[in-house]
Amino acid sequence: MTITISPTGIEKQFGESEILVSRTDKDGYITYCNAFFRDITGYANKSLVGQPHNCVRHPEMPRSIFKFLWDGLEERRDMFAYMQNLTTTGDHYWTFARVTPSRNDKGEVVGYEASRRAPNRTAVREVIAPLYKTLCDIENRFDDEEQAVEAGCAHLNGLLQEKSTSYRRFVLSL
Repeated sequence: MTITISPTGIEKQFGESEILVSRTDKDGYITYCNAFFRDITGYANKSLVGQPHNCVRHPEMPRSIFKFLWDGLEERRDMFAYMQNLTTTGDHYWTFARVTPSRNDKGEVVGYEASRRAPNRTAVREVIAPLYKTLCDIENRFDDEEQAVEAGCAHLNGLLQEKSTSYRRFVLSL
């Protein structure tokens, strides 16, 4: 799916009792998504299954956050993150995601499952959105994607050191 969708700036919200669920294979291709996930994104099941999960990524989502997420998943840890995604109409929605490695009988990671809840609105408005804007501004200074991610991660690591906390504790404290 290589459709370019322009963000509208309109935020879509979902209920606190709704949980958006998706599963991917090891390479990040969607193998399952529940009705809540499809409803908020606006995609039909057949349009999502088999696509890379980043097909719903909002362009204002810092790549450095995904680096933190993937680094933790590679260590076989459950990871938490605030995510901003894009719908088929260009509207966006925020989630608080828990991403978990899925394992086979031998304990090998065969994919990932993400469960997303409605985020803490105050945390998004006062902490996450400004932080993500700063990270994107830093990343956008670089033409080289690897350098951009390194710079964003360096900034985030500095912030975490100032607060004497880890990424996981920081996100869970909001």
